Amino acid sequence: MRAVYIGIGVAVVVLIAVFAGLNWWQNRKVQLAMATPTPGPNASTKPIALTDGQALGEKFFKGKYPDTAQGGRGQTVDGIGCGSQEYATLHVHSHLAIFNNGKQIQVPQYIGFAPSLAGGCLYWIHTHDTSGIIHLEAPELSPPQGGVYTLGMLFDIWGQPLQREDVAGIVGPVTAYVNGTKYDGDLSAIPLGAHQQIVLVIGKPVPPPNYAFPPND
Repeated sequence: MRAVYIGIGVAVVVLIAVFAGLNWWQNRKVQLAMATPTPGPNASTKPIALTDGQALGEKFFKGKYPDTAQGGRGQTVDGIGCGSQEYATLHVHSHLAIFNNGKQIQVPQYIGFAPSLAGGCLYWIHTHDTSGIIHLEAPELSPPQGGVYTLGMLFDIWGQPLQREDVAGIVGPVTAYVNGTKYDGDLSAIPLGAHQQIVLVIGKPVPPPNYAFPPND
């Protein structure tokens, strides 16, 4: 019987270790998702204060609800659902700035809002105003297909192209910066992390601004 008790004890210790490891990994995923990056050396030294509800740049896109016919209409887009509420399992904010030949243009408000006679729905990735702040409020830390939530998902919900020669229908060579550092990879793969600063410059080059998010944002 002693051997049986020893075996049971070992099994209990192993189960405790497994649960502890899973709990550590889950907490680690949350920490990584919520981590705030440090702006790179190319960002402007004095940050531009962001405020909820502000308008940054010149209005370029028309319509109250900007999602195009190719974008979200309530259907799942890139694994991203459209729900009746904002989720809190992962709740982080990124920022997108778009410049066209030296002038900043507004990122539209209500990207990811799908109105309908039934009251509509809200995608996990969306915008509330024209400040450029992207709200990621998802029920899962990772999208259903794995990996991370990305800028490409926002543009797919919006129904606009995101390419090296075409950003939301604005055509020209695109220079991208992430947290002040030049980004040469796939624009659609840029992750949406906590306080991630994404700058897309079309045509005439401009230095990437450095933004300060609202307190407690």
